[in-house]
Amino acid sequence: MTSNTILSPKTTTKSLNLLTRPRRNRKSAAIRSLVQENRLHPSDFVLPLFAMEGNGIEEPVLSMPGVFRQSLDKMLKTIERACYYGIPAIELFSLVPEELKDISGSESLNPNGLQQRAVREIKKEFPHLCVMADVALDPFTSTGHDGVVNEKGIILNDESVSILADFSVSLAEAGVDVVAPSDMMDGRIEAIRQALDLNGFFDVSILSYTMKYASAFYGPFRDALNSAPKFGDKKTYQANPANSREALIEAELDEAEGADLLLVKPGIAYLDILAKIRAQTALPLGVYQVSGEYAMIKAAAEKGWINGEEVMMESLMSFKRAGADFIFTYSAIEACEYLKNQ
Repeated sequence: MTSNTILSPKTTTKSLNLLTRPRRNRKSAAIRSLVQENRLHPSDFVLPLFAMEGNGIEEPVLSMPGVFRQSLDKMLKTIERACYYGIPAIELFSLVPEELKDISGSESLNPNGLQQRAVREIKKEFPHLCVMADVALDPFTSTGHDGVVNEKGIILNDESVSILADFSVSLAEAGVDVVAPSDMMDGRIEAIRQALDLNGFFDVSILSYTMKYASAFYGPFRDALNSAPKFGDKKTYQANPANSREALIEAELDEAEGADLLLVKPGIAYLDILAKIRAQTALPLGVYQVSGEYAMIKAAAEKGWINGEEVMMESLMSFKRAGADFIFTYSAIEACEYLKNQ
């Protein structure tokens, strides 16, 4: 026995009588690869993008390192890079000038508004890309809420749904592939489906934010679009973070109303919700790694406290493990670069 052994002099070397040794499936990189249960691939990712007016503009979102608000010409360059790596889809959000906002978010219905123009331009340049567009009123309302607000400060459900349905038709007319209502108003999936079909847009899909929680993780996103609520909070329409059974009700309703895809938001703190909905539905199911999750990883990496790339990939893998078919993430291009270099 050598002097640097970790065994004590009294330790025996008799083998344990084990029929099953799980470590045998970990003993080499080749075997670990062979038995790996989940894998990340560029085709898993949806890249969220922030459009803004102007030309040649790329403004950093300070609370989201590596993320920018971009004029359409700059955004097309980003999309070209995403396509190079094989990312199949983007989701479009728009920074609406303050002077165009009003109580009902009427700019959302402008056929020549930024959101609609961006859809047309992107589909013109990248016809095979899946273009998703956010359907919510908070970027367009002067209140920062996802719906019409009455004189008592109450967010009106049915009036808001009517606008969301018209907004979806406007985006369909612009050429969008998927409308993505993220507002959490009751009945909006059915109303949007009926409006799309009535106008002949049978092939436009609906991705429902089926369970969007009233989360504290959205702060950097609201910085990016200047869409924070001007009063109160969003707890009367976004879901209570304490509830999980409610998610199953929402998912069942959305499926019955005609949703084609479902989404859970946020991600890492709601893996249990993702898994529960996965067990209930056969519809394609996604998850959104939201701005706060992304920003925390980036901030800790900048401090040198974690390996940012490894932690980012581990968090993305957790979504796959919990049952996600696709992942919305601001790190989509970065993740593809990492996967390519492995």
